[in-house]
Amino acid sequence: MQWVDFARGLIPEGERERMEAHLAQGCHDCGEMADFCRKISEAGAAMTSVAVPESAVRLAKAIFPVPRKTARRPFLVPCELVFDSFVAPSPSGLRASWQVGWQGLYRAGDCSLDLRIEPELKSSRASVIGQITNAERPESEMNNIAVCLKAGKEVVASTVSNRFGEFQIEYEQQARLQLCVFLEGGARRIQVPLKKLTTDNPVGGNRLKLASRRKKSGSERN
Repeated sequence: MQWVDFARGLIPEGERERMEAHLAQGCHDCGEMADFCRKISEAGAAMTSVAVPESAVRLAKAIFPVPRKTARRPFLVPCELVFDSFVAPSPSGLRASWQVGWQGLYRAGDCSLDLRIEPELKSSRASVIGQITNAERPESEMNNIAVCLKAGKEVVASTVSNRFGEFQIEYEQQARLQLCVFLEGGARRIQVPLKKLTTDNPVGGNRLKLASRRKKSGSERN
């Protein structure tokens, strides 16, 4: 409304002179409107000089919350598991090995994610140790990258990487855990499943069982 801008002194000089001339002619309606806008402007200006208690500000924000912009979901970077210690062949001449942990390497776009899971002895707890690197720009610093473990939508544990892209999280093992790495301030996300390990029996026992089944099937054929 022009009379609001007129009361606040925001009208261009030429237009202001025409409005003042109109008021000088004695227009009752425009005079009342101009006077009302002037009083509102003066009251608002006077309020800015009063220090409002912080508690009152919080209550006002609670009553009239500021609408937040809906955050865009981070782009999920496709991942490829290029190394899995569970399926890596045993050294020549060794029928089975005892692995207390798991190690894997993922490729995700221009980044690599190196992971190692170390379960605690006779416990459901474990540690995941990892490093995120940029394969195309190895000199890039990968510090303060947010990393978290999620079970569904619940965040189980979280941390940030150091300047080498390294991180470590201790956690309680459970089914369907996902490791999430947020790149570029959260614009991109790498998400990989975490294996659930146990130290009650050697992890390499899986290979022992596989080897024994092969031996048994071979003797049956003979």
